[in-house]
Amino acid sequence: MTIDQHKLDALAGRLLGDLSAGYGGVMVSLGDKLGLYRAMAGSGPLSSHEIARRSGCSERYVREWLNSQVAGGYIDYHPASATYELTPEQAAVLADDTSPVFLPHAWQVVASMWADEAKTLNAFKTGEGVSWGEHSEGLYCGVAAFYRNCYTASLVSEWLPTLTGLTAKLEKGAKVADVGCGHGHSTVLMAQAYPESRFWGFDAHEGSIEIARGVAREAGVAERVSFEVASADEYARHTYDLICFFDCLHDMGRPVDAMRYARTAMAEDGTIMLIEPYAGDRVEDNINPVGRLYYAASTTMCCAHAISEHGTHVLGAQAGPRRLDAVLKSAGFGTVRQAAQTPFNLIIEARL
Repeated sequence: MTIDQHKLDALAGRLLGDLSAGYGGVMVSLGDKLGLYRAMAGSGPLSSHEIARRSGCSERYVREWLNSQVAGGYIDYHPASATYELTPEQAAVLADDTSPVFLPHAWQVVASMWADEAKTLNAFKTGEGVSWGEHSEGLYCGVAAFYRNCYTASLVSEWLPTLTGLTAKLEKGAKVADVGCGHGHSTVLMAQAYPESRFWGFDAHEGSIEIARGVAREAGVAERVSFEVASADEYARHTYDLICFFDCLHDMGRPVDAMRYARTAMAEDGTIMLIEPYAGDRVEDNINPVGRLYYAASTTMCCAHAISEHGTHVLGAQAGPRRLDAVLKSAGFGTVRQAAQTPFNLIIEARL
């Protein structure tokens, strides 16, 4: 078989770029945890000695780290003065942990994928699942931090207003369930925005629920927000006006059953808000960096958890609108529509 040298070189170059990015991710995590990016933010050009002083780190290590960041295009270098600069755009991505495009915490998910590699290898060979709670701790923190800022930027101001008549209910006083709430950031955001409403967060992972309770206390909304350990087909029914599923339905082994249960837990004029990873319906629609990211996460986490629940309908993180619509229609919802979308998420409304 003849090898096309140009194709070979292109593929090898692509993998080398990915390998460089993998190394770079470790550097990003170090920069975040050591406060190196924050030491540079808003200060203009700085020497490696000044950055080391501000961050309390060893200059020689800092200088080598800085050069890795320059080589990766993450910070700017000024040869004449031998100084380094974090631009406002770079700071938004790397230094401001309230920014909707802040990404360093997402590397904790990658770290957990490596840490759990032996479990994934076994799952491939046996067909068994790996439940959410079996993963290393970096997964929970990384996922929560990655989505927290996305939700902060869009949930209250953009997504909820797209749902039929919902904001008026929330302003007056509604009952809201957040199923698969994780660390509870989405629940707390809604509680802060709508002080007349009552909120319940449910998740099968006990460790996440403990953290969520702390998040609610810190935000000052604990008296209106309850967090309980419960699966998607056993949480308390309170005739909810809104039931939310934030980036979690595709992790469930029986998503149709979860939606059927939601029907029994909601008011007759209630609403389902389904937030799912952005995807097209076909593999060829998802040949892009976001699709690659989500397929990889789905392989090691999403499908793995659904299979651990002896799943009969393993959606995966790239389910796409058509399959999500089919799940909702099979569960008995008569009205299903895509209300909005972002580069990372689909926002879907379902009503009886």
